[in-house]
Amino acid sequence: MTLKAELMIARDSGFRVELDLSVSPGEVVALLGPNGAGKTTALRALAGLLPLSGGHIRLDELVWDEPPGVFVPAQARSAGVMFQDYLLFQHMSALENVAFGLRARGVDRKAARAAARQWLDKVGLAEHTQTRPGALSGGQAQRVALARALATDPDALLLDEPLAALDASTRVQIRSELGRHLDDYPGHTVLVTHDPLDAMVLADQLVIIEHGTIVQKGPPAAVARQPRTDYVAQLVGLNLYRGTATGTAVALRDGGGLTIAEPATGPVYLAFPPTAVSLHPEQPAGSPRNSWPVTVAHVEQHAHTVRVRLDGTPPVLADVTPAVIAELHLVPGTPLWATVKATEITTYPT
Repeated sequence: MTLKAELMIARDSGFRVELDLSVSPGEVVALLGPNGAGKTTALRALAGLLPLSGGHIRLDELVWDEPPGVFVPAQARSAGVMFQDYLLFQHMSALENVAFGLRARGVDRKAARAAARQWLDKVGLAEHTQTRPGALSGGQAQRVALARALATDPDALLLDEPLAALDASTRVQIRSELGRHLDDYPGHTVLVTHDPLDAMVLADQLVIIEHGTIVQKGPPAAVARQPRTDYVAQLVGLNLYRGTATGTAVALRDGGGLTIAEPATGPVYLAFPPTAVSLHPEQPAGSPRNSWPVTVAHVEQHAHTVRVRLDGTPPVLADVTPAVIAELHLVPGTPLWATVKATEITTYPT
């Protein structure tokens, strides 16, 4: 079975979401985009919490939504949903929370509780069956919510920012645990996130959404290697430019030009990492193939390096060591020269 969705959703505010999605059995598709892009709106439509304005949602021959004639409500869809804040029932134990979905589908109390115990054991919470959500850690609550979503053996698993509520120290471990559970899940998973690392680690396919539409999709490695919007380039940490190539010379759309290693023709994207940028106090001797004047606009700690935002034609991001910061006295307003080797630049058609 394949989950196929042509989503057309018009909100009262005038915002529209128009997406085409296809999810194969065992596949994890991540919807990635900035706040307000339409990710959660799309997930709610898949879950049956928001009707489509047009299009359809189908699981092979089974139609979940196809206006104006068909709409299967959320409780009648074979879908497990995990919300960002988990929405655990505070007056129920972990066991009762996991059993709730089964009971709502008509499973008798004894069988539902037995299945819930098995799922809590699978997620490593066998000793917390009688614990209420208020006494659970963030990671434990996340695992209870995941067990509840999976306990009904759904055909589709819909995850809305499943790691957003966790602190940084817990997130790494829980992300790894979630990945193992998703590897074992044979159904169709749609994951909504704004965190590129969650998407890159957990997903088989990325669908990048901006302003309610898909701007790029593909395997994580392909998206990271060849971003097609500034948002995606920022996510994966690359400098991205658009221009027109004539041989090895590229005239950039927003001014300036760069030289590339392999000849090209016509509209192209150029991408290179901030680590490929070298900074110099004066114009380097020897006429490097790509060298232009820049001015320091902003300096910030970034992971184990320092990221410098530089104004120029073109503007550029550079990652340098603290030693370089001290050596070049990098503060906002400092004039410098930036250089990039042509061989460091990836070129691909628009």
